[in-house]
Amino acid sequence: MTPLRRTMMEDLEIQNYSPNTVRLYVFHVAQFAKHFGKSPDFLGPAEIREYQLFLLKEKKLSPSTLKQVVAALRFFYGTTLGRDQGMERLRLRYGKREKRLPTVLNKKEVLRLFSSTPNLKHRTIMMTLYSTGVRVSEVIRLRVDDIDSQRMLIRVDQGKGRKDRYVPLLPSLLTVLRTYWQKYRPRDALFLSQRTRAALTTGAVFKICSAAQKKATLPNG
Repeated sequence: MTPLRRTMMEDLEIQNYSPNTVRLYVFHVAQFAKHFGKSPDFLGPAEIREYQLFLLKEKKLSPSTLKQVVAALRFFYGTTLGRDQGMERLRLRYGKREKRLPTVLNKKEVLRLFSSTPNLKHRTIMMTLYSTGVRVSEVIRLRVDDIDSQRMLIRVDQGKGRKDRYVPLLPSLLTVLRTYWQKYRPRDALFLSQRTRAALTTGAVFKICSAAQKKATLPNG
């Protein structure tokens, strides 16, 4: 890890950014530097604007992802490098995303979704999301000791607004979680990547849900 990357991570942690945001911001800055083949401290507003247009026109990234990239670069140059000059002009106006009502699945469709994957870990993640209503960014932060089977509660650590809260633990979900624990024996983080042994990313969970949805031939929501 380069000293510059370490400094940026420390700056983000000092300002109480979530681990997932720290990881994403550092990734976006690294991709920006890779695009130009130079260390980011040798680049500036002109390259950032060129990169924005590249992501918009060539990569066709979604508005939400583009805004995240811009936020990461503004943080890096404004906070880590202390180079605010020229940053105020780096706001592109993106088209508004079309708002759609979420697709509500009936009981048969939910069961079809869960049974679409033979992977116990994937099925447990989806059942946890559906049964508790927690966000994907919250489910990947769950730890083994967050599951309180005595009080039938799940502790959600530093969720939206960075406030801890509890959600009900349904008996059916507890049964699945116990089966999952008996097979995988997680010690700290509840859901780990089988390949890296690190906590799953939001992107990985979205892929799991998307794959199950397609296999179950359910409508997009």
